[in-house]
Amino acid sequence: MTDAAATDTRAPTARRGPRSDPRAARRPTQPRPPTAGAHPREGTPRNPMTDLHTHDRPASPTFAELGARPETVEALAAAGITHAFAIQEYALPIALRGSDLIGQAPTGTGKTLGFGIPLIDRVLAPHEGGSGAPQALVVVPTRELGLQVATDLATAGKVRGVRVLSIYGGVAYEPQIEALTTGIEILVGTPGRLLDLCKQKKLKLDQVRHLVLDEADRMLDLGFLDDVERILAMLPEQRQTMLFSATMPDPIVALSRRFLHHPVTIHAGHTAETGPSPLTTQVVYRTHSMNKIEVLARILQAQDRGLTMIFTRTKRAADRVAEDLDFRGFAAAAVHGDLGQGARERALRAFRTGKIDVLVATDVAARGLDVSGVTHVVNYDCPEDEATYTHRIGRTGRAGATGVAVTFVDWEDAPRWTIINRNLGLSMPEPPETYHTSEWLYADLDIPTDVTGTLPSADRTRAGLSAEVEEDLGGRPPRGRDSGGGRDGGRGRPGRGRDGDRRDGDRRDGGGRESGRDRGARDGGARGGRAADDRAAESAPPPGENGESTRSPRQRRRRRNGADLGAETTGAETARAPQGREAARTDNGEAADEARKPARRRRRSGRGGAGRDSAAPAAG
Repeated sequence: MTDAAATDTRAPTARRGPRSDPRAARRPTQPRPPTAGAHPREGTPRNPMTDLHTHDRPASPTFAELGARPETVEALAAAGITHAFAIQEYALPIALRGSDLIGQAPTGTGKTLGFGIPLIDRVLAPHEGGSGAPQALVVVPTRELGLQVATDLATAGKVRGVRVLSIYGGVAYEPQIEALTTGIEILVGTPGRLLDLCKQKKLKLDQVRHLVLDEADRMLDLGFLDDVERILAMLPEQRQTMLFSATMPDPIVALSRRFLHHPVTIHAGHTAETGPSPLTTQVVYRTHSMNKIEVLARILQAQDRGLTMIFTRTKRAADRVAEDLDFRGFAAAAVHGDLGQGARERALRAFRTGKIDVLVATDVAARGLDVSGVTHVVNYDCPEDEATYTHRIGRTGRAGATGVAVTFVDWEDAPRWTIINRNLGLSMPEPPETYHTSEWLYADLDIPTDVTGTLPSADRTRAGLSAEVEEDLGGRPPRGRDSGGGRDGGRGRPGRGRDGDRRDGDRRDGGGRESGRDRGARDGGARGGRAADDRAAESAPPPGENGESTRSPRQRRRRRNGADLGAETTGAETARAPQGREAARTDNGEAADEARKPARRRRRSGRGGAGRDSAAPAAG
């Protein structure tokens, strides 16, 4: 199923240049008029009850006209939202009556309020008798999308006091568990954290009556489909289920057939099947990998360029491109899966607030981002397929705004691009070989001809990523000596600490391979008493003026062939004996000399015999 305007929007915006230019083949072809009374793409009759197309509609109605609660209309009006987008116009009447729904729409078409307003209107607020257990659940693939959805829902439910909570991994459990204990009405979460809290019995889903699976195709790509099915198994059978997806691969179709009951399907916007937005100018260049950064630096100096998103295939490439652009004077930052949640949110806040105007991202990290004011999208690495291409360039040209999408195709990417071009009908099979000195680069993208690969100092007006403070999200404690060591830090688990928290910590200092037979004998002390002697040494006062220590001597019981030879006072440490014994030893010069000698190393040479070296004479 596609929307009615899909045939008219598959070709890109016309390109400038003379007819002799080899790029002239990329000019759009004339659209074919749809067959009267039939589906414009498939030529089959349309079912107006189960297959709604959002371009066949009059002017946008208001939310009040669509049946939303007055409190919800008031809350949206306070945020400056009064008229519905296409998908909202068709989804609201269906969802408000409790029917299951399939919405095929990409991010940025307004689908959040398309399912969010029905959730807000159908749950019971605290003063209306709500129990505090989640009544509606929204499952999202990424943290960023979850935060955006929760923010939009909280805005719509502000007047009625509907409580919305977003939960995701990478942050501490305690604040989320505390919010669940206090009570919420709508829960937005990623599959992993939802399952974790359910296993801990901190989250119960037995009162959920409304379920939304947002960006289901992305959850399939990330391997969350099994987790989603486990979550669905925990929900009551009697519920409303709404599924939104940009594409409908076979596993998603199978999922919808299993868990949705007679759903109504709505198509909206420009998906991977209907093609990109007609308001987005698409250009494709064949570039050399060593010259990409130079071409990119020129594109970022185009006239009227706003926020820009750059897509790379790998995390390492995202870091490398962001660092190179930062070195050239551009306010850029990278976002990818290896960054912590605090660092990712810091970069996104800086991008939204304009402290940086270039965001370099991988496909997974950027999925679900809805940032207004993005004028340019650059595919630094060629997308893997047509779905990825459409998702990437869909970050610009939203909500009636125009945009520019630039794609770099290396020589090794030519076969991949040929398939993308054919499947989307872009009429750009042979991109021109382009370098940073190519004249058409400047003409196509309205770039001043005098720019270089470095941003002039006068144009470096952005505050940069350093101006955005990273929030402490309360995750794991920092690793190091002060953290108690190990993954569990100060949880008190035995055997985990680095700084003496082990259950047998005394044995580490007195009975190890180094300190047992060799070091223990060398120091003249017994293995078992090492820890106690060390603690006595720490509490002993400093030596007096005569240089002698005031500590009591260390005693060791000596045995040979089972016979007790008495106690031995170690000579390695200058410990003073009690006064009576010290006076007797002073009279005996030989004993005093023996005490001042260093202790000889003792070794055992046989099972029952004496050691090879004779022991020092026993004291007393």
